[in-house]
Amino acid sequence: MLAVALRTAVVLSLLTTATHVLMLFLHVAPANSVSNRFGPQINAWVYPLFEQNWRLFAPEPDSVNRRILARTAQTTPGGPVRVSAWSDLSAVDNSAVRHNAFPSHTAQNLLRRAWTSYVETHGGDDGADSERAVMMQTYLRNIAVDRVKAHTEANTIDFIQLRVLTKPIAAPGAAAGHRPPGPPDERLLPWWKVTSP
Repeated sequence: MLAVALRTAVVLSLLTTATHVLMLFLHVAPANSVSNRFGPQINAWVYPLFEQNWRLFAPEPDSVNRRILARTAQTTPGGPVRVSAWSDLSAVDNSAVRHNAFPSHTAQNLLRRAWTSYVETHGGDDGADSERAVMMQTYLRNIAVDRVKAHTEANTIDFIQLRVLTKPIAAPGAAAGHRPPGPPDERLLPWWKVTSP
């Protein structure tokens, strides 16, 4: 019985690995009839966790400092809604990276890349007009909920709202140093319903 279970686990692992390698190959390969025909299935496998790009070899450093804050709302048994204070998710990530010789990739980039992908799919408004936009909104919401739950005593969260403060990084040089810093741009996202996993 144990040998059958072990063989089954090995076969499933090999099939999953082969499927993963094939999907990534079709994603990065030049357009062909297979990738054209199965494009939605390939993208569903790759995005957002296995996205491939060339930024490792030609990184684009951020030209802005961005703070992503979150607050939650819970419905109390009596009926009124209790809203939490803003929690700085970017500060938590920054503290996990600072003074760490081997910082985690998720601490460095997960929240930042989720926000960048959200903006790419939503633009200036918060309407999700494609499946990818809905997926990126869900992805960003889930990351924020996980981060809030990990660093607060919030047991149940009914709604979450994000606020993003963006401030340009001053260009190096004397001229930039004499200008007073302007106020950060603020983007307040709508309240999102939190679904149980």
